[in-house]
Amino acid sequence: MTNPYAEIFRAKGAKGFAAAGFVARLPVAMSTIAIVAMLSQTHGEYWLAGAVSATFALTNALLAPQISRLVDSYGQSRVLLPATTVSILAFASLLVATHYAWPTPYLFAFAFAAATMPSIPAMVRARWTELYRDTPKLGTAFAFESVLDELMYITGSVLAVSLSVTFFPEAGLLTSVIFLTVGSIAFIAQRSTEPRIQPAAMTGGRSAITLVPVQFITVALIAVGAIFGTAEVTVIAVTRELGQPAAASFVLGGYAVGSLIVGLIYGAMRFTLPLSRQFAIAIAVAATTTIPLLFVTNIPMLAIALFASGVAISPTFITAFGLIERLVPPAKLTEGITWVMTGIGIGMAAGSFASGWMIDQYGAINGFWVSVAAGAVGLTTALLGQRSLSESRRNPVPALA
Repeated sequence: MTNPYAEIFRAKGAKGFAAAGFVARLPVAMSTIAIVAMLSQTHGEYWLAGAVSATFALTNALLAPQISRLVDSYGQSRVLLPATTVSILAFASLLVATHYAWPTPYLFAFAFAAATMPSIPAMVRARWTELYRDTPKLGTAFAFESVLDELMYITGSVLAVSLSVTFFPEAGLLTSVIFLTVGSIAFIAQRSTEPRIQPAAMTGGRSAITLVPVQFITVALIAVGAIFGTAEVTVIAVTRELGQPAAASFVLGGYAVGSLIVGLIYGAMRFTLPLSRQFAIAIAVAATTTIPLLFVTNIPMLAIALFASGVAISPTFITAFGLIERLVPPAKLTEGITWVMTGIGIGMAAGSFASGWMIDQYGAINGFWVSVAAGAVGLTTALLGQRSLSESRRNPVPALA
């Protein structure tokens, strides 16, 4: 039997841009937590660390889709080079400002400027789409990317914290900047696989977020991201309450492994069911599997329940990006993918904050109520959007006024 994942790498240049893209995307997961780890140690104030980190994260959530919109109009290399350069220089300045204890306003200013960091996962998916548009291989490629995204979040955050704690406070962010620099240079240099500029993109027009399908998918992925973000905070709180804080890494690892395995299997299979239905089913499973988490009373139960909860995450991401590829005009594809990626990030941040508040107010296990609520919102959104998400790309849903 042919390995579908081996097949997608037969295309010339695929291995190169995928490898460079993975290195360049690690800062997506590393930067935010690395800023917190760095400033909490050097300044001893968690509010400051969180505020500077949030400045970067929220600004990047707003800027990344705009940068991707420019990419659709002018090409990856012309836009990524200056945007990434500004981000690298700003991160470097933040490192210097931290090390030499510059006044606090400088920290916020450099974090704000660093937010020009582009959405590399969106750029990589755009290249896969250029190679395999309208073929089954594109679904496999998106499945592979979804698995890499989860691997990025797992390894990136752990690496950032470990380096900062083990060596020196700036080590995590410094490593992130190195990854961003090396990976981006390698990625941008590979011009042969860069997507062609679609003629329609040159005329500008409305943003991809004004398209109804993009709105439904983005809102649904904000909810799924909240489920994902809630797990990290609540698992740490629950394992600590149960007297086994070290078990948090094991439990979260199982959560990720469950999603990785199912994602690889799902991406290798071929389904006749419409993608919109697959999307709704995946979110339904994700929503349903959050409920048993409320009844956990020991570590083994937590590990099993969280493993089950993770199985629908990758299929949700895979079908979401597949829908974007089909429903968004090629001239707005990179921007459309970036909005979805932004939605995941916003959801993770919101889930972390909301679950933290619930834990402080009502106890550790009640943090999972955020997952339950988010699952309900995600499923409702997916069901309400079925008609819009069922449209073919050749008959796209009109943009909202």
